[in-house]
Amino acid sequence: MAAGLLTETPSGSIIMTAMDTLAQTAAEDQETCLDLGCLQHVLGHQLALADVPTRKTFFKHIGKPLDLRPAEFSMLLLIAHNLNVTQKQLSQALAMPAPNVTTMLDRMTQRGLLTREPNATDRRSVHIVLTESGQELAQQSRDISLKMERHLLRHLSDAERAMLRELLHKVAQQAISQSNTPT
Repeated sequence: MAAGLLTETPSGSIIMTAMDTLAQTAAEDQETCLDLGCLQHVLGHQLALADVPTRKTFFKHIGKPLDLRPAEFSMLLLIAHNLNVTQKQLSQALAMPAPNVTTMLDRMTQRGLLTREPNATDRRSVHIVLTESGQELAQQSRDISLKMERHLLRHLSDAERAMLRELLHKVAQQAISQSNTPT
């Protein structure tokens, strides 16, 4: 059974099936496990471990059914929540090279999710605008992602979730500012 499978009940709650099985298997295999204490302080290791179920769940519920890659999902939400977005702004916000942003925008344009409109004040740039289909997909994928997040972080208190978001935001902002600084 694949990890990260979610089932939505008629009441709208989400039940994790395979992740619970993995946790039980891990507990049963405790006798054969390595001492991971040397990795407890390694942030990259902890982030990578947390990323596995997150990505599997994303691809199961957003990536495959909605045909969205994680970066496209982020881009879609940014465009949906910001007026008159430019490609340069997207590139900076996502810490992504401009050619990669262009490729993603081309793909999303071909899917009918967005259009590029002339910038009335600067003819050298264009504004990226979601179509009605793009707006609907942004809302649908956001709703699903919120359910996924609630489920993945269900073992944390509200305060812990808020702290986790705040700390990850700080780390991400520092990484983005460093990637936007010439070396």
